[in-house]
Amino acid sequence: MTTRALLSRQYIKAPVVWAMLQQLAALGLAVLLAYLFSLSIGLTIITAALLAGMIAWHSDLPRWWLPLQLAFWPALAYLHYLALPPLVYLGGLLILLAVYGSVVFAGVPLFLSSDRATAAVAGLLPAHRDFRFLDVGAGAGGLLAQLDRQFRFGLFEGVERAPLPFVIGWIRSKLRGAQFRIRFENLWQTDLSRYDVVYAYLSPAPMLRLWDKVQREMRPGSLFISNTFVVPGEAPDQSIELHDLSRSTLYVWRI
Repeated sequence: MTTRALLSRQYIKAPVVWAMLQQLAALGLAVLLAYLFSLSIGLTIITAALLAGMIAWHSDLPRWWLPLQLAFWPALAYLHYLALPPLVYLGGLLILLAVYGSVVFAGVPLFLSSDRATAAVAGLLPAHRDFRFLDVGAGAGGLLAQLDRQFRFGLFEGVERAPLPFVIGWIRSKLRGAQFRIRFENLWQTDLSRYDVVYAYLSPAPMLRLWDKVQREMRPGSLFISNTFVVPGEAPDQSIELHDLSRSTLYVWRI
């Protein structure tokens, strides 16, 4: 199978897309059952939730999606019962889009690197020479801020497309003593050839495409580090178990 075909399959199989389709399928079946057996609205909602949970259990969705699938229709019904002003829903939607909009458009949620991940990354960086470091999903800049304080010779930069995390990271970068920089930029438009180390904590969806970009642009001898998510079919040169709450692993490739 070609790289392009694999990429297409990854985007089509993005968890958020499958979760939405499963909820619609569960609702359709619940409405059909309600029509056939004259179920009340309450029973129809419960049926939709149980069907969504059953479909999620037998699908390829990660197990942590199961409670979300079960709770979706009851939560929606409860919000309707509360009869909150429309502006509350609009504000909530805008906040969610500002933080998690990239999940829908790029299949990449907001993940925060743990302190152990930061310490492990720091152990891979040169301590006594200049280098350039890029975080291709910088979020609110937590990893960059910690590394920036530890390394005198490093130049730390990050790119982020989610508006609210970017604003928080940008403000953090302007605080007294901070030297790192964060840009509101699409990682696919970022030139990786300028960096000695590239760090990613994204999702399975973009890894093949990112690996192709890494191979085309990064210089020989540079490092590509991925937190948690592997490149399909590409064995890393080094794996570092973090033993943090997420039981994450750092995967390291030397170009």
